[in-house]
Amino acid sequence: MKPTSKALLVLEDGSAFEGRAVGEGTSFGEVVFNTSMTGYQEILTDPSYRGQIVVMTLPHIGNYGVHSSVAESSRPWVEGFVAHQFTARPSSHGSEEGLVAYLRRHRLPAIDGVDTRAIVRRVRERGALRGVLTSERSEVDPLVAELQEFPIMAGRALVDEVTCTESFELEPEDREADFHLAVYDFGVKSNILRSLVERGARVTVLPARTPWKKCLDLGVDGVLLSNGPGDPEPLEEVVENVRGLVSSGVPLFGICLGHQLLGLAVGGQTFKLKFGHHGGNQPVKDLATGRILITSQNHGFAVDPDSLPGHCRVSQLNLNDGTVEAFAVDNRPVLSAQYHPEAAPGPHDAAELFDSFLQRVVERVAR
Repeated sequence: MKPTSKALLVLEDGSAFEGRAVGEGTSFGEVVFNTSMTGYQEILTDPSYRGQIVVMTLPHIGNYGVHSSVAESSRPWVEGFVAHQFTARPSSHGSEEGLVAYLRRHRLPAIDGVDTRAIVRRVRERGALRGVLTSERSEVDPLVAELQEFPIMAGRALVDEVTCTESFELEPEDREADFHLAVYDFGVKSNILRSLVERGARVTVLPARTPWKKCLDLGVDGVLLSNGPGDPEPLEEVVENVRGLVSSGVPLFGICLGHQLLGLAVGGQTFKLKFGHHGGNQPVKDLATGRILITSQNHGFAVDPDSLPGHCRVSQLNLNDGTVEAFAVDNRPVLSAQYHPEAAPGPHDAAELFDSFLQRVVERVAR
């Protein structure tokens, strides 16, 4: 691949990495790294990455091209994309387009030819850093000065930038729906919706700030709180809605940001992780069974276990750092997961959580 120009990744600590401009432009964001071996298109199109520049730890990215069927939304959401080497010519009969062409078509700033190991080490040592990726500017000091004024992720409410503006419905194509679910769209991934519809659900997707009573007026049998970007604590109106849903007794399932919002709604607190969990190899231990799940994760905040009230109990922990991966609420049909059971391309250890949630829905319908 012959680059058209050079690009520069500058971090707020003053470090700079020069490489090839694969996608052109200038973007600011929080720099994080993802350890997934595959699934770069799903990463690019995951709305949870709004506000972030993603560095891939796998050296070669783009080997199998891109295909519309695996996209998690209709567009890329990452602010910038960084790899050691992007593959110019994919080797896959199912590819619709090469990744390089895809990045350029979407005018997404991207860089390769940089030492991604050095970038990742810096982020691991110092925590997630603000950064700027540019093919248009070359002076480091002015960019570092601008980064000092760029907002940190803590305190940023980004859900309104990714949620749907109007509700819409999805139904099974080859069967009658068995139940009716509402999904709060905080940045929902398409595979979450597919996972529900494939299991026989009629799904109504709702904008993030839909009042909880309006949601229940639809006559839904259960509610899913989706993944999404940013800090959960500034979403006070959303937390109040979740609190109303918890008190109603409707079966609830919170994934990622939805899990964090549930934690806030029941009286807990959340905190910013040093560099977050981003990748498909996060080990989770279920405390009741001792079973270990390998999970896909993408988040920068976590629920503080010491802040959870007495009627809540932690049920799963991350084996890498001991953070809360799930909790239960006494006498309430509440299911939470900090990780992604819909993971595509995988791992699929946690896909059964959808069945656990729907079993609670079925029990409610049968009453």
